[in-house]
Amino acid sequence: MEDANIKKSDFYFDLPQELIAQDPLKDRSASRLLMLNKTTGETEHKIFHDIVDYLNPGDCLVLNDTKVIPARLIGNREDTGANIEVLLLKRKENDVWETLVKPGKKARPGMRLVFGDGLLRAEVLDVVEEGNRLIKFEYNGIFEEVLDALGEMPLPPYITHKLEDKTRYQTVYAKYEGSAAAPTAGLHFTRELLDKIEKKGVETAYVTLHVGLGTFRPVKADNILEHHMHSEYYQVSAQAADKINKAKEGGHRVICVGTTSCRTIESAADKQGRLHECSDNTSIFIYPGYEFKVIDALITNFHLPESTLVMLVSALAGREHVLQAYEEAIRERYRFFSFGDAMFIH
Repeated sequence: MEDANIKKSDFYFDLPQELIAQDPLKDRSASRLLMLNKTTGETEHKIFHDIVDYLNPGDCLVLNDTKVIPARLIGNREDTGANIEVLLLKRKENDVWETLVKPGKKARPGMRLVFGDGLLRAEVLDVVEEGNRLIKFEYNGIFEEVLDALGEMPLPPYITHKLEDKTRYQTVYAKYEGSAAAPTAGLHFTRELLDKIEKKGVETAYVTLHVGLGTFRPVKADNILEHHMHSEYYQVSAQAADKINKAKEGGHRVICVGTTSCRTIESAADKQGRLHECSDNTSIFIYPGYEFKVIDALITNFHLPESTLVMLVSALAGREHVLQAYEEAIRERYRFFSFGDAMFIH
């Protein structure tokens, strides 16, 4: 590792508020794409669908096929009728979830909640770490269907506009439900673009990492090594492991779509950088000085100042290169964060 004391402030940049994208573009693949050479720091400006020209036959594109659940529930206390908001974080057992409750202070064990005229009811069971609540839900039918009817997409705190179409906070290849946030680099891909990429002879490997809301948790400690990373569940299939290993062995690139895919395969790889079928929880924290075992290139969005995500991209491309590229993106009025533009670090 590089330095025993890496400061949070080393990853600060001044981001004008109006560059935070509030709405998705009509055409997913029409976002802008900033190309960043991780070795030289050189940049080029493209459109996202141009990505196909920069992928080579034999390369392996790694995508996270997690599906965001409409995890935000607005309801009332059964006793007082006061408004309450519940955010589903993690399923513990069938109908018991770890949640974030607002306002939280009064959400004590035994408190009853009601959502959607009683379609869904719940009881607070316990208070767990970081003030999260364990809640047991009661309903008729299938929980996922009730949730689909009542829940809203848990958009990041910096997006203030209402999302008109739920599918726009989902990748076109989302498959396994369990995320509280979208793997946003994947939002730029359309089915047509993926077909083009596959026709070119690029392999696509799907892994699953259920993104937790901890991904938005700010780094509070000035020495970033004191930051407590959240834990997220991931799964790598035998098929995905084989495709990634094969690309590596053939001298081709492994290109991750998003920091979540990157964290998955870096967590799953053995010391030799080989992958095997596995599932586990990861709280890997990647920052400058980290030696990458598998990944060669990364497609990612533009991240918050001082966030763990900006630290991860700095580990891959060098802090100076990343901050210079971000300054250029700000000058060129690129759109930032979940619904924003993309970057290809190669």
